[in-house]
Amino acid sequence: MDFDLQWMLIGTPLAFALGWLASRFDLRQFRREQRDAPRAYFKGLSLLLAEQQDKAIDAFIEAVQNDPDTTELHFALGNLFRRRGEFERAVRVHQHLLQRADLPQAERERAQHELAQDYIRAGLFDRAEEAYRALDGTPYETEAQQALLLLHERARDWPRAIETAARIEAAGGASLAVRVAHYGCEMAQAAYDRGEHEAAWQALQRARSVDPAAARPLVMIGQRLLAEGRPLEALAAWDELRRVRPASFALVAADYAEAALAADRVRDAGAALAESLREQPSVDVLRALARLQPQDAAANRARLLALLAEQPTLSAALLLLGEGSDATKGLEPEPPLDDEARAALRRALAASARPLQRYRCAACGFEARHWFWQCPGCLVWDSYPPRRIEEQ
Repeated sequence: MDFDLQWMLIGTPLAFALGWLASRFDLRQFRREQRDAPRAYFKGLSLLLAEQQDKAIDAFIEAVQNDPDTTELHFALGNLFRRRGEFERAVRVHQHLLQRADLPQAERERAQHELAQDYIRAGLFDRAEEAYRALDGTPYETEAQQALLLLHERARDWPRAIETAARIEAAGGASLAVRVAHYGCEMAQAAYDRGEHEAAWQALQRARSVDPAAARPLVMIGQRLLAEGRPLEALAAWDELRRVRPASFALVAADYAEAALAADRVRDAGAALAESLREQPSVDVLRALARLQPQDAAANRARLLALLAEQPTLSAALLLLGEGSDATKGLEPEPPLDDEARAALRRALAASARPLQRYRCAACGFEARHWFWQCPGCLVWDSYPPRRIEEQ
């Protein structure tokens, strides 16, 4: 008993001493690791602010190696890879986070969202769609649905785009009626191309009901009616367009004149075009009106001079010079120019007018000779004003 007690009296302080030394060693190591990790992190941040991304990535990699459990460092590193276009490395970083069993749910959802963005930037749209769908029921759901909407637009999958837009609106998002109306028009055009006229008509009617003030369904309805030999109904559709979207009427002014001639409604159509010209002065409307009234050269010339006074555009000046259009009969300038001078002036005006006879996207500035419902550059809907650059 004395022997055991003696060893106990010696061993107990020794065990305490060894435990204290071990704890001090672990504490020093922990402090050193914690000191090294922030140093590498702040070094990487400093390099990033100095726009030295290569060195910043090396610093962040060092920080992650020193403290592999810090998720923020992984997110920072993944974002850097994505910004540099190294999408495969960004994907690996975020996939590594998702494979960690100890990752909190909020961080897991964030990693899933970052992974979806990696796939989008890498052009892997099928994987991006799958990653975004995994965010249903998370705080990122609304943003994921909006991204899915853009993916469906890219793929021209209009039924799924309509379904996704309905989900966004049901979740309390802003109304997407304008976009859904365009989706219906795209479906109608595709159906017409396949020869499915009834399906196309139904799609146009749905688009019209979704957004009664949308211009595109009325434009397309009139065009299809005219193509089917129903000019009176086409005129009615475009009269409705003139009422709800007067600025967009210039887009169909030439077709409106053609329908009026086919339906023998020249007088009524001429009055409508004259009213549109007063409310929304446009070279296109003036041309259409002159086509219906070629014999009234004096009135056409007076309207053209009034248009030039209000909008001194090069296109209107070309009309005044008689640039290859029936709308310019009887519009010779006074005093008349000789043929050589007229030809030189016409060439100069035509060259100067050409860059201005374009439409420009109000969102990104993309210019095109033809008018688009959706900008080919930034993919924004209804971003093209229905007036050419020189008329704005």
